[in-house]
Amino acid sequence: MSQSKLTYEQSGVDYAKIDPLKVLAQQAAMATGRNTASAGVTEVVASRGESAYVMDVGDFYIACITECLGTKALVADATREITGKTYYDYIAQDTIATAVNDLITVGARPLSIHAYWATGGSDWFDDKQRMQDLVDGWKRACDSIGVAWGGGETPSLSGVVEAGAIDLGASCTGIIRPKERLTMGYDLKAGDAIILLESSGIHANGVSLARKLAERLPDGYGASISDGRLYGEALLDPTILYATLTEALFEAGVSVRYIANITGHGWRKIMRHPGSFTYRITDIPPVPPVLEFIVEQTRQDSHEAYGSLNMGAGFALFVPQEDVDTVLACSAQNGIQAYHAGVVEDGPRQVVVDPLDIVFGGDSLDLRA
Repeated sequence: MSQSKLTYEQSGVDYAKIDPLKVLAQQAAMATGRNTASAGVTEVVASRGESAYVMDVGDFYIACITECLGTKALVADATREITGKTYYDYIAQDTIATAVNDLITVGARPLSIHAYWATGGSDWFDDKQRMQDLVDGWKRACDSIGVAWGGGETPSLSGVVEAGAIDLGASCTGIIRPKERLTMGYDLKAGDAIILLESSGIHANGVSLARKLAERLPDGYGASISDGRLYGEALLDPTILYATLTEALFEAGVSVRYIANITGHGWRKIMRHPGSFTYRITDIPPVPPVLEFIVEQTRQDSHEAYGSLNMGAGFALFVPQEDVDTVLACSAQNGIQAYHAGVVEDGPRQVVVDPLDIVFGGDSLDLRA
């Protein structure tokens, strides 16, 4: 057990400081929406503050998103020193997932991915095995969800990116056709079911906390966790790509009311919808061993853990009660465990997790201008 409590803020991530910039940027960006009018394109105003930006191009919508992996590449590099594996095929999928899993929350089908791989110097490219694993993993992830790898940028940014490191990012464009697939939560209402989809582990959020913990552990990333694996290896389990499942749900005729990608802010993301609803959780998924280990070693309580980490739930779907069985069946067919976890209620904007006796108030998630 680490000697003292370790918070997410102590790891260098404080959303109370980060989120105001997001709101400030949205306020400025709103004024630019009219700039595409001369091209016959209008923005879907309601998409501002959602996980992807949506434009109306006539017969269909176009959605787009840019995201980055964060610091997980540093975990891969450190764990390689123990096991000899690069893990860059894994974190390639993680990077794509950061963009794709956001894009599909608005009902989009991903079409293309562009890569942004910025290194701290040209020497990074001397490692042929690491470079090959990154390319192979990137292509494999694209093929698994049926998107085209359109291109990208590989700058060498000495003095900006730390020497020997790489900053991985991705942008994704998708199509919403027919337009009825647009998922903005317009028709979300009390009585709708909350379906939580399993995570594979930490995904790509909370990694700064996981890294800070590794610094405190006597064996670092080589520490053993309850499933018998090394801490570093478990951290590197690739993020689940949920796009094949959302496609299956639309094809099955499920009336998907709203979707939330549970990333930074943990289960607070369940209330990303701007409406005044109470999201009551009555059944929680099992927590992956690596997240149990992090919570135990950092001495976080449930409120802190579920407010920052995914804790076994990587994605949330909001559907009518009559569609629950179809969602559970489609999830099983796509190899993803789904849980009928709760219900949407009229009431103040909050997430109430009954089994853990914790509440996240609406003022704890402020992502909209």
